[in-house]
Order: sequence, then C-alpha cells, then structure tokens
Amino acid sequence: KNTNFAENISILIQAASAKRNYIGMARLKRLKKIRLHREGNTILWNSLIALLVTNGALYFLLKDSNLWPFYIYAAITVSLFAIAVNFFRCPIRLFPGDTENVVVASADGKIVVIEEVDENEYFHDRRLMISIFMSITNVHANWFPVDGFVKKVVHHKGNYHKAWLPKASTENERSTVVIETPAGQEILVRQVAGAVARRIVTYARPDDACYIDEHMGFIKFGSRVDVYLPLNSEVLVEMGQATVGNQTVLARLNPEAANA
Repeated sequence: KNTNFAENISILIQAASAKRNYIGMARLKRLKKIRLHREGNTILWNSLIALLVTNGALYFLLKDSNLWPFYIYAAITVSLFAIAVNFFRCPIRLFPGDTENVVVASADGKIVVIEEVDENEYFHDRRLMISIFMSITNVHANWFPVDGFVKKVVHHKGNYHKAWLPKASTENERSTVVIETPAGQEILVRQVAGAVARRIVTYARPDDACYIDEHMGFIKFGSRVDVYLPLNSEVLVEMGQATVGNQTVLARLNPEAANA
C-alpha cells in the first residue's frame, strides 16, 4: 500500500510539473509572438531616451505657462515612436503544413510582380520572379522561403530607387541568397533596399542549412524581396495579394518535371 501511495504521489507531482511547464511554454509562446527584432534595439532605445529627455525638458520649460505646445509635441513624438516600435515587430511564426517543394513568402507585404524575367546575376537564364513590396507599416523581418542549404550570399552596393520600380531589383542596394532545395532545385532570393531603407541585414551564410520558419534577415524602413523560381513552378498567388511572411504559400516547385 505504501508503495502504491508513493507511486500515486509521484504521478501527481509529475502531472503538476507538466502542467506548469505547459502553462509556462504557452505564456512564453504568446510573449515571443509580440517580441521586437534585435535590429531595432539601438534605434528604439536611443529614440526612447531622446523622447523622454526632450519631452521632459519641454514640460519643465512650459509648466508655469501654456502647456499646449508640450501636448502637441508629446503627441507627435509618441506617435512616431509607436510607429517605430510597430516597424520592428518580430513575430515568431511556424509554417503549418508540409514544407516539401513549397515556397513561402519571405516577407509581409503585397505581391507587385509575377513574371518571367532574365536573371543575369547567377542563373543567366529565364526565371519566374515573384516580388513582395513591404511598406513602412509591415513587419520587415525576412524568412527563408524554402528548406535547403545556402550556396551563395552576395551583398551589392547600389542606388535607392523606390522599391516597387522594376530597376530597383538590379540597381538598388541588395543582397542575393542562393538556396538549393533537398530535391536539387536552386532558388534565388534577393533583399532589395528602397528609397528609405539604408541597411540590409542578411543572416544567411554559405554552406549553412536553412529551413522555412527561420529568419533570413531584416531590411530597415521600406523595401522588397524578390524570389526567382524555375519556370515550371506552380504559382499560387496573384498580383496585389497581401502576404504574410512564413505563412503565405507563393508557389509549389515541380522537381519531377525538371528532371524529366
């Protein structure tokens, strides 16, 4: 009897511990969904300090007279800071389905290009290009669009044309990432800086394994991401469609047809 009692107590303790762990993981998951991207740490902390200092100084300067200029300035600066915080949101997202031969959106935004083009940096042949434009209000974290391994990463200096212009893909500052899928197909992803963006961050490194759900990089303040696919890929989005990074399926690869 004593043995059974001890076993029952042990089971109850394990169950309680499992419940606490589950609750803790659920809470952590919710927190992670609303975390801020590390690329915004310096900007956000400096902006917050500047906001507090300038608003505090203005308040003490005007507290014995008319505070309306302070209220107006505070409203403007707090609104701008809120926009910056919104920009650096970094949601943790898990793709819900099978990732085999799937190409997911690398970014939040809107589809602005679906067309066959000549890709002359790496492939030197015709490719299917799908482009996502990110406005300043979108999340600017970028995800890997396919599973595979990274074959090439190149950063190019360039101009800062408006990101939705066709020439932005080849003339603007940009980073090129080439990925080979497990089926042997090569995909090219290009992070393109826009008229406002001045910094592209790319986490991908040559010979690294990469997976859907992982962050590929980040682009600061307005930009686009181009994906170059084999011509026989099945496109699953349309022009003007809104995309959710790591959730929206852009296309499905067809490696069997390519090897036929």
